[in-house]
Amino acid sequence: MTQPFDPSALFGGGGAGGENPMAGLLAQAQQMQAQLVNAQNEIAAAEVTGTAGNGLVTVTGNGTGEITAVTIDPKVVDPDDVETLQDLLLGALADLSSKREALASEKMGPLAGGLGGLPGLG
Repeated sequence: MTQPFDPSALFGGGGAGGENPMAGLLAQAQQMQAQLVNAQNEIAAAEVTGTAGNGLVTVTGNGTGEITAVTIDPKVVDPDDVETLQDLLLGALADLSSKREALASEKMGPLAGGLGGLPGLG
């Protein structure tokens, strides 16, 4: 009669005391996965605003890439100079993108080196 598979035979024993380092590694990986999911949720829920022209054009979005609002000061709406408004809008979008990237780096950065001590995971 065969015995049922017991995962503690592979991963049991802790790892903190050196009995089975795989158990500690598995626990660390599970903790990192939870932190990663939390960071992704924070990024998705964040509101990010990009501006141009000292606030004359503002573009707001969330961390997932969705644009949620655009505000244009009436002072820059000139039918004879549409190019300036277009440039300001592009500048605000670029600022928004840059701020999204900074937010993602801030939230995900600490997780990037988490398993760096393992071959192929650094």
